[in-house]
Amino acid sequence: MAARRILSLWFPRLAAERLLRLRRDVVPLPFAVVGERDGAQVLTSLSTMAEAAGLALGQGLRDATAICPGLLTAPADPLNDARFLGSLRRWAGQFSPWVGVEAPSGLMPAGLMIDLSGTAHLFGGEAALMARVAEECADYGLTLRAGIADTPGAAWALARYARPEGGAGTALASGPVTAPVTAPVTAPVAAMGRTGDAIDQEARATRSRAARRPANGGRVPGGRVPGGGAIAPPGRLREALVDLPLAALRLDGATVERLLRLGLRRVGDLMVLPRASLTRRFGSAVLHRLDQAMGLEPEPVSPVRPPMHFAVRLTFPDPIGLRGDVEAGLDRLLAPFCDRLRAEGRGARRVVLQAFRADGGVATVEVGLARAADHPDRIRPLLHLKLDQIDAGFGIDCLRLEALATEAMVALQHRGQIDATDAARAPRPAATQALEDLIGRLGARLGHEAVTRLHPAESHVPAKAAQVLMAAWSQPHPGPWPAPPGPRPLVMFRPEPVEAPELPDPPASFRWRRRNHVLRMAVGPERLQPEWWLQDPDWRGGTRDYWRVEVAGGERLWLFFGQGGGVTNRWYCEGTFI
Repeated sequence: MAARRILSLWFPRLAAERLLRLRRDVVPLPFAVVGERDGAQVLTSLSTMAEAAGLALGQGLRDATAICPGLLTAPADPLNDARFLGSLRRWAGQFSPWVGVEAPSGLMPAGLMIDLSGTAHLFGGEAALMARVAEECADYGLTLRAGIADTPGAAWALARYARPEGGAGTALASGPVTAPVTAPVTAPVAAMGRTGDAIDQEARATRSRAARRPANGGRVPGGRVPGGGAIAPPGRLREALVDLPLAALRLDGATVERLLRLGLRRVGDLMVLPRASLTRRFGSAVLHRLDQAMGLEPEPVSPVRPPMHFAVRLTFPDPIGLRGDVEAGLDRLLAPFCDRLRAEGRGARRVVLQAFRADGGVATVEVGLARAADHPDRIRPLLHLKLDQIDAGFGIDCLRLEALATEAMVALQHRGQIDATDAARAPRPAATQALEDLIGRLGARLGHEAVTRLHPAESHVPAKAAQVLMAAWSQPHPGPWPAPPGPRPLVMFRPEPVEAPELPDPPASFRWRRRNHVLRMAVGPERLQPEWWLQDPDWRGGTRDYWRVEVAGGERLWLFFGQGGGVTNRWYCEGTFI
């Protein structure tokens, strides 16, 4: 079994260089990313020019602009930074299938942790592999620092705190890898890790970049790593870590400060101290991190599971522009697209169709489904409703269909495997499927939020007897509608005051909505009270006596005597039966 070897990749300027990649035709100037820390705006990521100008991470924005008046800034965007790091993770998958992501901590940017056990020889050895990583990161416009060791903790420490020319210990092959940005690079991130969504190659991810081995078989002249890199030889962790600072053990700032006050500055200073006294004074965290770095405690590398990807594309030999051609191409895409969904037991909830034009533009239409679907007949009508939004321009070279959101086709928990299998195989009723298709078509035109349905609620309060749910994200009531305890009006509204004597008996005459009414008949009362555990401002914790009354004009109203939002009891009207 091959010895465990870990490669740590750290991108100290990830946020700044990600934004620099997006800036085109811009004169190189100092650039920084600004974030909020403790209510103040500070610098969270710097370009090489900004760092050369004397700026530092954590520095206040006002101080930074005073030092460097020509500083360009941009607000921090952690979400897109995480997505960019995800692209780098897919790119790093060419070196090993076991790639983990390190989350950022404070002002410390994120990085990648790669388990190279048994894979480095495929690239000509560890030194050649690290040289290739440095070369490709330089092509992408990224600054990189890397380290290889027997444990994740040691590799993490070498990537961030090793010094050039073996300054971090005699076991190092060379200093940290640094690939500075000389000019903004505009190569798309997708080039790092494209997903194979061609119609004839439905792979979740493809490693199209074949391993390029050096012409000299991976031997590095003089034993040095081209482009730099910190490599600890197998079994020599102590020599690699002994001269590193205490922060290389991934300790929190307060613990490092306490250790520095005692004169402990290097990892080697902790190695010679009695373990019992060290634990009593600083807790078990210090020894835990030290043992992890030295390999005395296991520390796994947790790879990020790649998300499910469902996409197909169709490239045309000649550009197309007619709607019929687009529909024919869509039919060719839907069959393999749905086959892939069924193979994974998933159904599409949101689908996007992209049309790549000959002039470089992209026309996009997106639709949502009321229920997850894995059949072309359920998806095709919704896309046809929006095909008119596609502008073909000078012609369409490629069509791409992708599922943005998917769900398991059997989402309900059943009593056993037999019931689950039977439910999955049983066809859905035609009426239910037709209703779902109708909701999907209405949602495609009006928006799914505008299509709602009523669902019975467990409340005897008339106004709360039903709840409004979005039809696309709710199930219809399985049984008949629960019968109310008494007749309910056809139209209900918020209680409206009625001018009548403040007595509990039905008034012989009253005034409502600027009209005088004479009572002909009254049925009641029906006493209702709100839920005692809920504070409804309309009820004020009181009771209501409801009456069904008929006036001389033939109107039938729903009146009650009680608290309808006021402080004292009086008469209100809450609905009409006609």
